Amino acid sequence: MKRLYMIGGTMGVGKTTVCHQLKKDLPQCVFLDGDWCWDANPFQVTEETKTMVIDNICHLLNNFIECSAYENIVFCWVMHEQSIINSITERINLQQCVTKCISLIANEEELLNRLVKDIAKGIRSDDIIQRSVARIPMYQKLDTIKIDTNKKNVQMIVDEIKAI
Repeated sequence: MKRLYMIGGTMGVGKTTVCHQLKKDLPQCVFLDGDWCWDANPFQVTEETKTMVIDNICHLLNNFIECSAYENIVFCWVMHEQSIINSITERINLQQCVTKCISLIANEEELLNRLVKDIAKGIRSDDIIQRSVARIPMYQKLDTIKIDTNKKNVQMIVDEIKAI
């Protein structure tokens, strides 16, 4: 049975870093970052582009599930509303896999420290702070497994995910 790890969390919580490590640690693993399905300039959030990105994600996830080369599929994206998670899980073939929906969470202080470092490195722009912090409480409402990332290194978080 294949395993699909759907990992959400607000911007700056460490989703991509954790997923890259999961890809290395899990056997026969493929990784999809939802942001790759919507990397455009200018970045536009419209009903059309939101529909397109969900279609892109579902198409790729279904292909990974169907491919015999992969035993583990790791997917991450900012999934701050249950409707986002549902819109994906309703459109992918879950009969062949065990799905683990996980939210990486951090408190405001920890998240601010991470975002400020990213801004200083030029990885993110200043406007990310307000949007990211505002989404922190939204993750508590989701039907997901919550993993607190405060004061943990990447390997500790990965090991916690693998133990689920």
